[in-house]
Amino acid sequence: MSQNSFTISYPPLNPGTDKSIINFFDGTPDLSQLFFEGPEAGETRRRFFVTDATVASLECMHSFISKFDDGTYEKDCLLILGSGEKYKTIETVLEIVSEAVEKGFTRKDLFVGIGGGVISDITAFAASIYKRGAKVQFVPTTLLSMVDASIGGKTGCDYDNVKNIIGTFYPAEKLYFFPEFIKSLPENQYNSGLAEAFKTALLFDKELYEIFKSQAGKINSRDTELLVDIIKRCASAKAKIVEEDFTEQGIRAYLNLGHTFGHALEAVSGFGTITHGAAVAWGIGRAAELAYNHDLCSSKYKDDILDILDFYGWDNKTVPSCIKGGAIGERLLSVMHKDKKNENDKIRIIMQKSICDTFIKEFDDKEILSVLGK
Repeated sequence: MSQNSFTISYPPLNPGTDKSIINFFDGTPDLSQLFFEGPEAGETRRRFFVTDATVASLECMHSFISKFDDGTYEKDCLLILGSGEKYKTIETVLEIVSEAVEKGFTRKDLFVGIGGGVISDITAFAASIYKRGAKVQFVPTTLLSMVDASIGGKTGCDYDNVKNIIGTFYPAEKLYFFPEFIKSLPENQYNSGLAEAFKTALLFDKELYEIFKSQAGKINSRDTELLVDIIKRCASAKAKIVEEDFTEQGIRAYLNLGHTFGHALEAVSGFGTITHGAAVAWGIGRAAELAYNHDLCSSKYKDDILDILDFYGWDNKTVPSCIKGGAIGERLLSVMHKDKKNENDKIRIIMQKSICDTFIKEFDDKEILSVLGK
């Protein structure tokens, strides 16, 4: 199991850690070897591992989980939660905290989230509030988590039908990337991660944008070498932005391209009905339409984005098929007004003039409704 790594540095006095080390591993994930026989076997802190039922069912996880079932690892503990966005709640966060209390973990011990974006968000949030802060590490198991969600310290949960409205900035000490996990993803989850990678390309990486345009066959077939390149490009881009603007006072907000529309879509359709990445992809299309309508980007750039969204199978209709019922535009708009990035009665949207040319603009309700349908 070979590895290479790079480091993200954070501002002084950050409560989580002063840096995150991202380790990339080749081959089949073997968490027993990693944590109990290999590189992390000498860890003296107790570890509280958190995963979900989907990850726990993977063949490569059987050896790791069996060690907890038979009592081999008495010092450490494992909690298996339900899978999916519907479990990204304050109740699940408190379930993690409650289990840690029951098992006698201290603030000097370590939480380890093994899973996708939901697991990393809620595990880190629980760690950040547990006895005023325990350390956290991640093993991302989805493409979305590897290219975006696990990196940079955003934690949290959904509440009152609003996405990520409760949370903290609390980065992980270490992240262990096994790109081989991606081979086990169902198509919709793989496609979800691709959407976040495409977002990163639009924002920061013209070469990656061209890869999406010219190497769709390899991308859709999950070519390992190309995926590793995509993951490293996205991780590096996000690391650079996080180091520059950890608490999202400026340029880090660009990473929300497509998210204000997308988060509203997730809420209105029902959390878990559509994947996060698919919702973000739809949001990118809405932002492109809005920019074009206000002469902020060319028709060619707007059409290029919409064509790529269509090609990869992301819903690009004004009224997405996952929403049922009437007054769709008004329902989406109502949720968008609750977005944590807004600062007044208008809605802040991340916009683009062209590839890697990004800005933020506020819009009133009528302007937003013009790209949301009836």
